[in-house]
Amino acid sequence: MQIRKRFWQDILSKKMLVCIFTGFTSGLPLFILISLLPAWLRSNQLDLKAIGLFALIQLPYTWKFLWAPFFDRFTWPMGRRRGWLLLFQALLLISIPLLGFYNPQTDLTIIVVIATLIAFLSASQDIVIDAYRRELLLDKELGLGNAVHVNAYKIASLIPGSLSLILADHFDWQTVFIVTSLFMLPGLVLTFVMKEPKVPQMKKRDLASSLLLPFQEFMHRHGLKSALTILLFIFFYKLGDSMATALATPFYLDLGFSKTEIGLIAKNAGLWPSVIGGLVGGIWMMKLGINRALWIFGFLQMISILGFAWLAHIGYSPQWLAIVVGFEAFGVGLGTTAFVAFIAKTTHPLYTATQFALFTSLAAVPRTLVNASTGYLQSLFGWENFFILCFLLAIPGMALLYKIAPIKN
Repeated sequence: MQIRKRFWQDILSKKMLVCIFTGFTSGLPLFILISLLPAWLRSNQLDLKAIGLFALIQLPYTWKFLWAPFFDRFTWPMGRRRGWLLLFQALLLISIPLLGFYNPQTDLTIIVVIATLIAFLSASQDIVIDAYRRELLLDKELGLGNAVHVNAYKIASLIPGSLSLILADHFDWQTVFIVTSLFMLPGLVLTFVMKEPKVPQMKKRDLASSLLLPFQEFMHRHGLKSALTILLFIFFYKLGDSMATALATPFYLDLGFSKTEIGLIAKNAGLWPSVIGGLVGGIWMMKLGINRALWIFGFLQMISILGFAWLAHIGYSPQWLAIVVGFEAFGVGLGTTAFVAFIAKTTHPLYTATQFALFTSLAAVPRTLVNASTGYLQSLFGWENFFILCFLLAIPGMALLYKIAPIKN
């Protein structure tokens, strides 16, 4: 009884509530780009190759470490974290509705520009949120705090991936994008009321030194060989499941599911298993430790990819759609919780924004550069073999755990 009471006290603490709101705000713009945008383009008869290439608009998530040092070095009147957050959240609230004012058939270039701007603002917001969360949480709180963050991040997918798709069956896309953008408001309000974390401040140096020091510190702390192995692991650990879900919405549409069915079945079936997976992962990780969690959760994450291959084999089936999506969401919820906790623990307090951005940028590479090829790979192999390929590409990340996180530790 006492353990259960303590658990809920931890979940409902001020720190965890901050993680809920910042996680939701962080996830919303990304899921607009990877869920709602492809559905909008596919509904306007764009082919899969073109939609797959749209993954390139997410390049800011890959390169965000290049401008992350500015957020460690420069401070706004509201604080080093809160000031930047307010700026990016306000600009996102303005930018997202702009998509609905254009037609994919005639204004594709403008849509690419707006979508890239949203990706840049979203990636920049993520830099600040990740740094704020790392500075807010103690080391012992990283597992649960990141689990809460990941769950809220996943819950955000319910808006563009479910509610917005249902609205699209009844309203024009302009209204859909406006309504979707309004869900940025809770994060904007939180920015005004939350406190700035108290952390050691970086000594004032010239800009060139400020840009280089976070990278030098990481290399010096781990050694060149070990540091490069860590970076390689971060790239590969989420590669398979990232590719498998890159064309999820077009995949469901090609199987014959309506947008409403996708919104009600696929997205909702993925929500609660993802939330449960994240919470179970955060709690379980307290006992397992990060190393063992990376092994166990990573294996379940990898196996869940094969569910999509099975769905492609049997075709249209609402029941199997719910089962496959639910299992995949549970596995990825577990894997992501351990993965984000590993990244957070690897950062140094003085360079949180830059180092966190470097690691998450590498994790975003599969979602951008690699995922841009998914449309071509699907055309070459077909849906079933494409998902089997995604499963095979998840193996290198697991193999690197022998070096990164020996299970005996």
